[in-house]
Amino acid sequence: MFRKVLVANRGEIAVRVMRACEELNVGTVAVYSEADKESGHVRYADEAYNVGPARAADSYLDHEAVIEAARKADADAIHPGYGFLAENAEFAAKVEEADGITWIGPSSDAMEQLGEKTNARRIMQEAGVPIVPGTTDPVTDPEEVREFGEEHGFPVAIKAEGGGGGRGMKIVHDPDEAEDQLQSAKREGEAYFDNDSVYIERFLENPRHIEVQILADHAGNVRHLGERDCSLQRRHQKVIEEGPSPALTDELREEIGEAARRGVSAAEYTNAGTVEFLVEEDPEREAGELLGSGTNFYFLEVNTRIQVEHTVTEEITGIDIVKWQLRVAAGEEIGFAQDDVGIDGHAMEFRINAENAAKEFAPSSGGKLATYDPPGGIGVRMDDALRQGDEIVTDYDSMIGKLIVHASDREECISRSLRALREYEIEGVVTVIPFHRLMLSDERFVAGTHTTKYLDDEMDRSRIEEAQKQWGSETDGESDGDDVVHREFTVEVNGKRFEVDLEERGVQAAAASGGGGGGAQPPLPAGGSDSGSEEVSAEGAEVTAEMQGTILSVEVSEGDTVESGDVLCVLEAMKMENDVVASSGGTVAQVLVGEGESVDMGDALVVID
Repeated sequence: MFRKVLVANRGEIAVRVMRACEELNVGTVAVYSEADKESGHVRYADEAYNVGPARAADSYLDHEAVIEAARKADADAIHPGYGFLAENAEFAAKVEEADGITWIGPSSDAMEQLGEKTNARRIMQEAGVPIVPGTTDPVTDPEEVREFGEEHGFPVAIKAEGGGGGRGMKIVHDPDEAEDQLQSAKREGEAYFDNDSVYIERFLENPRHIEVQILADHAGNVRHLGERDCSLQRRHQKVIEEGPSPALTDELREEIGEAARRGVSAAEYTNAGTVEFLVEEDPEREAGELLGSGTNFYFLEVNTRIQVEHTVTEEITGIDIVKWQLRVAAGEEIGFAQDDVGIDGHAMEFRINAENAAKEFAPSSGGKLATYDPPGGIGVRMDDALRQGDEIVTDYDSMIGKLIVHASDREECISRSLRALREYEIEGVVTVIPFHRLMLSDERFVAGTHTTKYLDDEMDRSRIEEAQKQWGSETDGESDGDDVVHREFTVEVNGKRFEVDLEERGVQAAAASGGGGGGAQPPLPAGGSDSGSEEVSAEGAEVTAEMQGTILSVEVSEGDTVESGDVLCVLEAMKMENDVVASSGGTVAQVLVGEGESVDMGDALVVID
């Protein structure tokens, strides 16, 4: 087993991995950005290293900085968690080549094979795993999209090779949309995955999203740990995950599980992973009826990493997936047979995000956890890294934590989940807890007949607004000044973090953090230092960002003449492209942003005179 593992991630997943390491008597190393100096994963680790400024590209995504931190810490393994570098085959290869450091995950070759969606489709097809009708080679011409749609029917899905979670996927409803949507998908693929290759496939109108958890070792042993149902989604993003699926018979779930095993074996895959499928729903199916053997199901993709919702599988199987990731990476063989894997009861996972569901799930722009009192009791698990009094860091995502509930069956799981959500007290930021409470009383969800389209196309949005008013707050709270101000100063020697605690009494918080008072400055908003951003110098009307996000493209230059409604730039937020348009005509006096830059809500983008 390893001596010391560096976790190349942040937040709750970093703490989750560190806890598994602690139980295996393995030392832990955190990496952190300037924005995350006070974050929970830094507190939990045995030691921590600063890898750069707030911008992810300059810190958590910096290959050399992360590997150098591992060398400084004398870590002999790196675990990537999920997100950031977790599915980056280039980074995995660099770790594999580094002397004395082991990559905890599938090999870079396997990641590259299965990360490229067209290649993964070929592997699965050769292994006898059903795939959605589509191309196995990249598509570059809009005419290919039109011809495919005429042959297989519209709508057609255009998907980025390196995409996932809806990012880089565009839907073409008729031939006229082919060119614009193809370019949009290629642009997102290039911006987020450094790969503008895309493929096309038939778009299933109302499927269920079923995924199978896989473990595989270097001796060729492959085990599936049952399925999770992730059909409750918003804009292709999972909202509530559960296992086992409330819609499948045992015969169908075994067929899907064995298909996942075949595909993973054919790819010579090792470590943990998830094989995702789309299952065709019967629109006439009623509550209590199940989808049986003979139901069409299709391979979607392989996630070559641990997933957010791995906790569901851990609860119903009793298998610690993260520990097995460590063991397999250390060369151990899986210690249980497929027949030993049993499913006990039912589990659900709720992502507790700092978002306002009543406002299209708009993420919080920041705030302080004035009250943070998570639930407990039998069958209740919390995976989090935050504590009461912590500031929410919004530079990366909006997740506060994950609530996982386990019970003897689905009915009890729903009741227990409602109890836990009622107990969960958070003040200072708006969260999605009211939305989760609403869904647990929603007729379609309770009956298990919902599909991936339910939230976006069928649910009455006014119900979400009513739930937010009844059980939640409308706006983020403001941080109040305190008579006692607690500060953590940091000293870095050769990049390694040391902490000094200081308690100031009788000093207002605003004064303590002001200039000349010697207090530590709070983390700046997304983008890190304010000195790196361009200031408004031109006269005219400022066009500002309506939400936090990333600039995908800038469509104007200084001196251009624009009319009302013209697109100035494209802003990606919440996995969606948003056109930023001119509200009135004029001349572009100043452009303050560039492609790939992160912006906060209210940041000036363009000045029009």
